Amino acid sequence: MAGARSTDLRGASPDRVRDALRDGDPLPGGRGFAGRLADPPNREGPVLVRDALGRQPLFVERGPADPAADRAPTDPDAWSFNPNALADPAPVPAGSVASPGGVDRVWALPEEPPVDPEAAQAAVDAAIDDALSGSTDASAEPAVAFSGGVDSGLVAAGAPDAACYVAGFEGCHDVAAAREAAAAMDRELRVVEITHEELLRAVRKVAAATGRRNPMDLAIAVPLYLAAEAAAADGFDRLAVGQGADELFGGYSKVVDPATDDRVEADTVRGARTETVRTLPGQLERDVLALRAAGVEPVAPLLDDRVVAAALALPGELLASGGERKVALRRAAAGRVPETVRTADKKAVQYGTYASRELDRLARRAGFKRRMDDHVGRYLDDLLADD
Repeated sequence: MAGARSTDLRGASPDRVRDALRDGDPLPGGRGFAGRLADPPNREGPVLVRDALGRQPLFVERGPADPAADRAPTDPDAWSFNPNALADPAPVPAGSVASPGGVDRVWALPEEPPVDPEAAQAAVDAAIDDALSGSTDASAEPAVAFSGGVDSGLVAAGAPDAACYVAGFEGCHDVAAAREAAAAMDRELRVVEITHEELLRAVRKVAAATGRRNPMDLAIAVPLYLAAEAAAADGFDRLAVGQGADELFGGYSKVVDPATDDRVEADTVRGARTETVRTLPGQLERDVLALRAAGVEPVAPLLDDRVVAAALALPGELLASGGERKVALRRAAAGRVPETVRTADKKAVQYGTYASRELDRLARRAGFKRRMDDHVGRYLDDLLADD
């Protein structure tokens, strides 16, 4: 059964979603939405909706347990924000409307030509100004997931009194970078030291919450989960995160010279960035579910519709140029964060926290040697077999 829901629609008001449906607007303002809309325009009966970037997870039953049942996806027991509330959950695709008649893709992200560089940079600056100023309120400031890079540095700058949290193994890059950045920004930092015991406990929690059991997803989500869990234990119910910045602003190495990189199909910087943006719905589903399992609700100012629209309009030279990545974002950060934070070169979280390294070590200790295909994956399958 789907269980109780505090609301049928998350992330936006029904009026905003109705307007987005009526106008076909993929970026109507806000930071994404999902849920059940009772009275959509030009449609009969309620529908399920999920925004174009999939920032709010939403699930439906794949099919009725009883083949004779005539159950609509909008029925109370046929959909949920939590996959564990359903018997056989499937995600509603990002940008889609689900109804008894099927699933329709109604919103797609803009694919317009790039804007002039000067105007494009000004739009990013203004969008980040707006998104950061609206990301918190004085009565309920969130904690901040903080790794010392420009993404989390900007998010922390938008919540100037918030406590910052980082999780990682002793001696890892992310903890060292976060300590240096927190000192430069004069911020309070809580370091959550990961041990093997905590790693395995969190792996089980994240796997249960997300349904993900592969090494990459777990190594990415576990440090985020542990930082969020610590924030929740300290009394915070929201955690501000920098999710989306790498995908939107060209933060991956494969975007720099895509014509010679076999990890992408595109041969232009903008085309490669588009490929990374398309991975966001799946990544955000994992991260949001992990954060909620830890006891916090994510706040993602860099996934605000205004920031998304400005980022998608950037020319290639403001994404990656001359070996520099996230060019426009780093320029927008000037004056907001110290120069050492603005220019910091961050590692992927699974490597910067040593989560991948230590999962590999535990797998080998358990007899799953590197000569075996997918030895860490096999180890995790064995570890989680009874969960």
